[in-house]
Amino acid sequence: MQVPTLSPDELYGAIERGENVTIIDVRGPGQYEEWHIDGGENVTTVNIPIASLQTSRVRSMLEDVPTDNRVVTVCASGNSSRAAAAHLDRYGIEAENLSYGMNGWAYLYQGVPLESSSSADIIQYRRPSSGCLGYLVVAGDEAVVVDPLRAFTDRYQQDARERGATLEYAIDTHIHADHISGVRTLASTTDATAVVPVAAEERGVEYDIDYDTVSDGDVLEVGGAEVEVVHTPGHTSGMTSYQVGDVLFTGDGLFTESVARPDLEDGEDGAADAARLLYDTLQNTVLSLPDSTIVAPAHFSDSAEPAEDGTYTATLGDLRASMDALEMTEDEFVEFVLSDMPPRPSNYQQIIGTNLGVESPPERVALQLELGPNNCAASQDSMTS
Repeated sequence: MQVPTLSPDELYGAIERGENVTIIDVRGPGQYEEWHIDGGENVTTVNIPIASLQTSRVRSMLEDVPTDNRVVTVCASGNSSRAAAAHLDRYGIEAENLSYGMNGWAYLYQGVPLESSSSADIIQYRRPSSGCLGYLVVAGDEAVVVDPLRAFTDRYQQDARERGATLEYAIDTHIHADHISGVRTLASTTDATAVVPVAAEERGVEYDIDYDTVSDGDVLEVGGAEVEVVHTPGHTSGMTSYQVGDVLFTGDGLFTESVARPDLEDGEDGAADAARLLYDTLQNTVLSLPDSTIVAPAHFSDSAEPAEDGTYTATLGDLRASMDALEMTEDEFVEFVLSDMPPRPSNYQQIIGTNLGVESPPERVALQLELGPNNCAASQDSMTS
């Protein structure tokens, strides 16, 4: 039979529209537990390995699965899930197959214009498979990319060209632990200057290219717009935010639904001290900014709610009013942050080594290293109410 298919873009669009979707993931339990598609309250995801699906027990396995929803079968590459969809048809369940499977889902990358009062045009990129967010800032005929992913460096160049701009800077907010940075690739393939916070350099950066460092209070000029450098340590010692007009790119320091986890640089032994540093940063640096400041983080989770413009951003005033963690005393904050940290990102030590420049995995290996959910927030649940 001809199995109907849908693309990763189409699946993500259905989830974003709030359609009720049932995802039947036919990979093995280990692969499923490590990484699978989530999508909030309207998405039900179940793991039924392909071998189990093709047994006589399939009816009992499907009893509690809502098959009156839009049903999508998923595997690693789209082949086994195609067979699974055909098998489900024999039981009266019309299922669509996700083309290219989880590999295709990993390459889904969408850009959404961010509305602000800044004179610059800002695009927020999001990678649903990992929750990573990046940004293109275009001012006049120049552009800067903040927190680029290596897998999508061609996309940033293309989008800048379409807007009549050349890339002047490629900037990281910190040494990332969950994805491979695209800063060096962009600097090597364009005239863009790689920029690293000086405090992040102190962790042992060994780039094979020239790069510039920036410190708190520095300003980068991009097409008439100013990119202000704000040191915001806590998640890491080098964590640095960048402000363009009323938009603050907070990296992993502050999200729209949570705050940073503090243990990825110095481990559990240093987590309490890092949490206290994060508290000081949030209370005395970030929260000192106007309530109208737009927080544009480097990650979003399934519990994050998009803003009216469709981006995963929020005003500082809204976060101040809704996020309990921002109203706690220092001791309460530290205890709370350390009490519910999720598992560390997969392969985070190798990813950090790669982003420092001390490891150099080939493209295929690098992509495999970063597959999976982001776990850079202090809690897997929303901290907002």
